Amino acid sequence: MRTDYLGNPVSTNADAALAAIDNFVDGFLGYEARAAEVIGAAEVHPDEVLLNAYAATLWLLLEAPEAAERAAPHLARAQALAGDTHPRERAFVNFVTAWSADDIPAALAIAESILARWPRDLLTLKLRHYHDFNHGDFPAMLRAASAVLPAAEDVAYLHGMLAFAYEQCHLLPEAEAAARRALALKRKEPWAQHALAHVMLTQGRVAEGVAFLESARDDWTGLNSFMDTHLWWHLALFYLSQGKFDAALAIHDDHCWAQAKDYSQDQVGAVSLLARLELAGVDVGDRWSDLADHLTVRAADVVQPFLTLQYLYGLARADRPEADTLLAAVRRAALEAPDHVRETWREVALPAAEGLVAHARGDFASALRGLRAALPRLVEIGGSHAQRDLFEQLILDALIRAGRLSEAQQALELRRGFDPDGVPLNRALAEIYDRLDLPAEAAKARARLA
Repeated sequence: MRTDYLGNPVSTNADAALAAIDNFVDGFLGYEARAAEVIGAAEVHPDEVLLNAYAATLWLLLEAPEAAERAAPHLARAQALAGDTHPRERAFVNFVTAWSADDIPAALAIAESILARWPRDLLTLKLRHYHDFNHGDFPAMLRAASAVLPAAEDVAYLHGMLAFAYEQCHLLPEAEAAARRALALKRKEPWAQHALAHVMLTQGRVAEGVAFLESARDDWTGLNSFMDTHLWWHLALFYLSQGKFDAALAIHDDHCWAQAKDYSQDQVGAVSLLARLELAGVDVGDRWSDLADHLTVRAADVVQPFLTLQYLYGLARADRPEADTLLAAVRRAALEAPDHVRETWREVALPAAEGLVAHARGDFASALRGLRAALPRLVEIGGSHAQRDLFEQLILDALIRAGRLSEAQQALELRRGFDPDGVPLNRALAEIYDRLDLPAEAAKARARLA
């Protein structure tokens, strides 16, 4: 029995097919654009079960209503081929089949069984992390990665996955150690770079974060659009804290919104960064309109609540009628979504959606009602805590605009614990303390700006 480059059994006897399998696995784990070559490889090798299952996987990661339809031909081919293949390959086909049917609990159970028998199947681990992440189950990510560590501790990608799982569980020293272990094994490990940036952001190590990401930029070559734009997005967050608003805006224009404008992750990254720029007081010109031109096709897209909420805010902020269409779709999802996510749509995504639209339209009292109702359970919609922080920033902005200054002061001072010298934060504090007739505290906030 032949194996892929990680040592997992594969049934192919063709050297070219095995090379294509390795190219996909390594490219996928490294967030490299070459992983997309699996689509062509599956056409060249229509009788290879794994290549077709992997091609279906890539289509499902499109994160769009048509994803399962695009995946279907490759999945059907893989299903037809699976009977005479290795049990690991048959199990993976079953995993993709369950995912395509949106039976995520079944898919996760299959992934767990694969990893129990073949713990070096790090592609399956990565896909398991993807689904756990989208449901906010970060301890499950950590548990799965920790379980395979004894079998794959020589692989940098595993330590990168461990680092991010630790960080999302707020185990920051462990996250940093795992990230640095990954980078010691492989300098170009973008997921570990990303996890370390998360640690530094959460701990308020802003200048160190800038220095780290700027030093790593020469590694950001050949990456897929999500990983490339997301690393730049993290650098922009550090620049925003430092008050380097022109640099952050340039990142939006030159990197975050300059690649795959039709892809979900590029779209929500741009929405999030534009919103944060505005919250920091930056005039973003007509950029909302340009972004919304690419979001109008999302007017009925309720594939994932985390994505949908940001599409919605972008459409509402650009004053597009599709915002109301998408809000109606969220209301339907609250009633009709699959069992495993219906409660999240109803009790978290729906009030958040109503709050986001209200904020975009200047109704800050309604924005607070909706967003605050969702906030305690916002983890259920997925996204990292750095990404979900946008919703807390919008709540803070609504408090200030609604004149609820005492509440705003409380929130700002809590935020100062992890962004002590942040320029937008201390500017807001200085203004709030002036309005609260606390000149000494306002002076301290201005001194921190200096």
